[in-house]
Amino acid sequence: MSSRWEGIDEFVAVAETGQFTAAAERLGVSSSHVSRQIARLEERLQTRLLYRSTRRVTLSEAGQTFLQHCQRLQDGREEALRAMGDLASEPKGLLRMTCAVAYGERFIVPLVTRFMAVYPQLRVDIELSNRTLDLVHEGMDLAIRLGRLQDSRLVATRLAPRRMYLCASPAYLERYGRPHSLSELARHNCLVGSSELWALQQDGREISQRVQGNWRCNSGQAVLDAALQGMGLCQLPDYYVLEHLHSGALVSLLEGHQPPNTAVWALYPQQRHLSPKVRRLVDYLKEGLAQLPEYRQG
Repeated sequence: MSSRWEGIDEFVAVAETGQFTAAAERLGVSSSHVSRQIARLEERLQTRLLYRSTRRVTLSEAGQTFLQHCQRLQDGREEALRAMGDLASEPKGLLRMTCAVAYGERFIVPLVTRFMAVYPQLRVDIELSNRTLDLVHEGMDLAIRLGRLQDSRLVATRLAPRRMYLCASPAYLERYGRPHSLSELARHNCLVGSSELWALQQDGREISQRVQGNWRCNSGQAVLDAALQGMGLCQLPDYYVLEHLHSGALVSLLEGHQPPNTAVWALYPQQRHLSPKVRRLVDYLKEGLAQLPEYRQG
């Protein structure tokens, strides 16, 4: 029985060049071989893929659809072969990645810089952005994302925990009192960061609570500074506040309503998950984050 793969390379070559002779030259075979393989392919599929004329070959509607699938098959096959050959090789070439601005500057970029010192053949292009970039469309190899995952098309690796804390300074609580229920948040000055919706938990499910106050800034560090100065309540990730919770400069509030733990994630397109440069950098980031004081003290 003929292989189900026979004729695919010949079909793609003819479709892309528009000629049997050009396709034969690309593949290093005879024109008659190309014609014979495509005829057998059409016979197996019971579908006409190509319209032949004396000067040029054009695709049928079925051929246009089939071409897209075949090109993806070829790309996947080449990627798989490269991945097997690369498994033992060192990271090299260009790696494009993205991360949120503040987290990237504080944690990810310093680790990537140290990683590059170990692998000098690697080039890295890092785009720090608070926009959620489309990795496939933007040609990115890797994204570091915080919180909960949205895009199921991507492969995800958990790099570190991420727990949100609702807290305030002792000075603020002494002056305005301590909230004991979610309904009491409306009576407090809430320091709003990038969103006026705070993630909280009620009756075992996560909810979004709208908060308000007289102060807003889309910088986590700025929110932290304002909370330490006693201006109001804040909700921030663990790496901002753990040190101050341990020292007593901040007090954790409504702990029974804190949202379930989220995480710091590495996301990458399916075809990149075996790439040595991506795989080794992800492992390095996971180990590096675990050693940082902000995570060790948690």
